[in-house]
Amino acid sequence: MLAANKGSAGELAGAGLRIGVVQARFNQDITDKLAQACLAELARLQVADRDITHCTVPGALEVAVALKTMADSGDYDALVALGCIIRGETYHFELVANESGAGVTRVSLDHQIPIANAILTVESEAQAWARVDEKGSDAARVAVEMANLLEELG
Repeated sequence: MLAANKGSAGELAGAGLRIGVVQARFNQDITDKLAQACLAELARLQVADRDITHCTVPGALEVAVALKTMADSGDYDALVALGCIIRGETYHFELVANESGAGVTRVSLDHQIPIANAILTVESEAQAWARVDEKGSDAARVAVEMANLLEELG
Protein backbone atom coordinates (compact mmCIF):
# COMPACT_ATOMS: atom_id res chain seq x y z
CA MET A 1 0.00 0.00 0.00
CA LEU A 2 1.24 3.41 -0.92
CA ALA A 3 1.13 6.24 1.55
CA ALA A 4 -0.15 9.59 0.51
CA ASN A 5 1.95 12.61 1.29
CA LYS A 6 1.52 16.27 1.93
CA GLY A 7 1.50 18.62 -1.00
CA SER A 8 3.78 21.63 -1.21
CA ALA A 9 1.30 23.83 0.62
CA GLY A 10 0.79 21.33 3.43
CA GLU A 11 -2.47 20.14 1.85
CA LEU A 12 -3.42 16.52 2.16
CA ALA A 13 -2.65 14.52 -0.96
CA GLY A 14 -4.26 11.16 -1.61
CA ALA A 15 -2.44 10.05 -4.77
CA GLY A 16 -1.87 6.31 -4.59
CA LEU A 17 -4.34 5.70 -1.77
CA ARG A 18 -7.10 3.14 -2.20
CA ILE A 19 -10.36 4.21 -0.57
CA GLY A 20 -13.59 2.25 -0.10
CA VAL A 21 -16.85 4.17 0.31
CA VAL A 22 -19.99 2.48 1.63
CA GLN A 23 -23.22 4.44 1.24
CA ALA A 24 -26.55 3.58 2.85
CA ARG A 25 -29.50 4.11 0.48
CA PHE A 26 -32.06 4.87 3.19
CA ASN A 27 -32.76 8.62 2.92
CA GLN A 28 -31.13 8.31 -0.48
CA ASP A 29 -31.45 11.92 -1.64
CA ILE A 30 -29.38 12.92 1.37
CA THR A 31 -26.88 10.07 1.15
CA ASP A 32 -26.41 10.66 -2.59
CA LYS A 33 -25.43 14.25 -1.77
CA LEU A 34 -23.07 13.02 0.97
CA ALA A 35 -21.45 10.66 -1.53
CA GLN A 36 -21.20 13.39 -4.15
CA ALA A 37 -19.39 15.71 -1.71
CA CYS A 38 -17.12 12.90 -0.50
CA LEU A 39 -16.15 11.73 -3.99
CA ALA A 40 -15.55 15.31 -5.17
CA GLU A 41 -13.22 15.92 -2.23
CA LEU A 42 -11.37 12.64 -2.83
CA ALA A 43 -10.82 13.77 -6.43
CA ARG A 44 -9.60 17.17 -5.19
CA LEU A 45 -7.15 15.33 -2.92
CA GLN A 46 -5.87 13.45 -5.99
CA VAL A 47 -7.30 10.03 -5.17
CA ALA A 48 -7.73 8.46 -8.61
CA ASP A 49 -11.18 7.22 -9.64
CA ARG A 50 -9.70 3.77 -10.27
CA ASP A 51 -8.55 3.69 -6.61
CA ILE A 52 -12.05 4.32 -5.23
CA THR A 53 -14.64 1.60 -4.70
CA HIS A 54 -18.11 3.00 -4.01
CA CYS A 55 -20.91 0.62 -3.09
CA THR A 56 -24.37 1.01 -1.63
CA VAL A 57 -26.25 -0.97 1.01
CA PRO A 58 -29.90 -0.76 2.09
CA GLY A 59 -29.43 1.20 5.32
CA ALA A 60 -27.10 2.28 8.10
CA LEU A 61 -27.19 -1.09 9.87
CA GLU A 62 -25.80 -2.78 6.76
CA VAL A 63 -22.86 -0.40 6.36
CA ALA A 64 -20.60 -2.24 8.81
CA VAL A 65 -20.81 -5.61 7.05
CA ALA A 66 -19.78 -4.05 3.73
CA LEU A 67 -16.95 -2.19 5.48
CA LYS A 68 -15.83 -5.46 7.10
CA THR A 69 -15.76 -7.21 3.73
CA MET A 70 -13.63 -4.40 2.31
CA ALA A 71 -11.35 -4.43 5.35
CA ASP A 72 -10.99 -8.24 5.15
CA SER A 73 -9.74 -7.91 1.56
CA GLY A 74 -6.70 -5.87 2.61
CA ASP A 75 -7.11 -3.83 -0.57
CA TYR A 76 -7.85 -0.45 1.05
CA ASP A 77 -5.87 2.21 2.89
CA ALA A 78 -9.00 3.77 4.40
CA LEU A 79 -12.76 3.45 4.30
CA VAL A 80 -15.70 5.85 4.49
CA ALA A 81 -19.15 5.19 5.95
CA LEU A 82 -22.02 7.33 4.62
CA GLY A 83 -25.59 7.32 5.82
CA CYS A 84 -28.38 9.33 7.35
CA ILE A 85 -30.51 8.43 10.36
CA ILE A 86 -33.31 10.88 11.13
CA ARG A 87 -35.05 10.70 14.49
CA GLY A 88 -38.59 9.41 14.34
CA GLU A 89 -41.20 8.81 16.99
CA THR A 90 -39.85 5.46 18.22
CA TYR A 91 -36.76 4.01 19.87
CA HIS A 92 -35.65 2.71 16.48
CA PHE A 93 -33.56 5.87 15.92
CA GLU A 94 -31.39 5.14 18.98
CA LEU A 95 -31.01 1.50 18.05
CA VAL A 96 -29.90 2.24 14.49
CA ALA A 97 -27.67 5.16 15.49
CA ASN A 98 -25.94 3.27 18.30
CA GLU A 99 -25.53 -0.03 16.50
CA SER A 100 -24.34 1.42 13.21
CA GLY A 101 -21.77 3.56 15.00
CA ALA A 102 -20.59 0.64 17.12
CA GLY A 103 -20.31 -1.56 14.02
CA VAL A 104 -18.20 0.98 12.15
CA THR A 105 -15.88 1.44 15.15
CA ARG A 106 -15.56 -2.31 15.65
CA VAL A 107 -14.50 -2.87 12.04
CA SER A 108 -11.95 -0.07 12.29
CA LEU A 109 -10.40 -1.35 15.51
CA ASP A 110 -10.54 -5.06 14.59
CA HIS A 111 -8.86 -4.45 11.23
CA GLN A 112 -6.68 -1.47 12.17
CA ILE A 113 -7.99 0.49 9.21
CA PRO A 114 -9.17 4.08 9.41
CA ILE A 115 -12.87 4.57 8.76
CA ALA A 116 -14.30 8.05 8.40
CA ASN A 117 -17.78 7.78 9.87
CA ALA A 118 -20.15 10.18 8.13
CA ILE A 119 -23.38 8.47 9.09
CA LEU A 120 -25.44 11.50 10.04
CA THR A 121 -27.64 11.19 13.13
CA VAL A 122 -30.00 14.13 13.11
CA GLU A 123 -33.30 15.32 14.52
CA SER A 124 -34.79 16.41 11.19
CA GLU A 125 -34.33 16.29 7.47
CA ALA A 126 -33.47 20.00 7.54
CA GLN A 127 -30.55 19.28 9.88
CA ALA A 128 -29.32 16.58 7.50
CA TRP A 129 -29.44 18.89 4.48
CA ALA A 130 -27.55 21.56 6.44
CA ARG A 131 -24.70 19.09 7.01
CA VAL A 132 -24.35 17.00 3.84
CA ASP A 133 -21.73 18.99 1.94
CA GLU A 134 -19.49 19.62 4.94
CA LYS A 135 -19.73 16.08 6.35
CA GLY A 136 -19.25 14.42 2.96
CA SER A 137 -16.10 16.35 2.14
CA ASP A 138 -14.90 16.10 5.73
CA ALA A 139 -15.14 12.30 5.55
CA ALA A 140 -12.85 12.28 2.51
CA ARG A 141 -10.27 14.43 4.29
CA VAL A 142 -10.41 12.27 7.43
CA ALA A 143 -9.89 9.10 5.38
CA VAL A 144 -6.85 10.53 3.59
CA GLU A 145 -5.35 12.07 6.72
CA MET A 146 -5.75 8.92 8.78
CA ALA A 147 -4.38 6.68 6.02
CA ASN A 148 -1.31 8.95 5.93
CA LEU A 149 -0.99 8.91 9.72
CA LEU A 150 -1.22 5.13 10.04
CA GLU A 151 1.37 4.72 7.30
CA GLU A 152 3.72 7.05 9.20
CA LEU A 153 3.10 5.27 12.50
CA GLY A 154 3.37 1.79 11.01
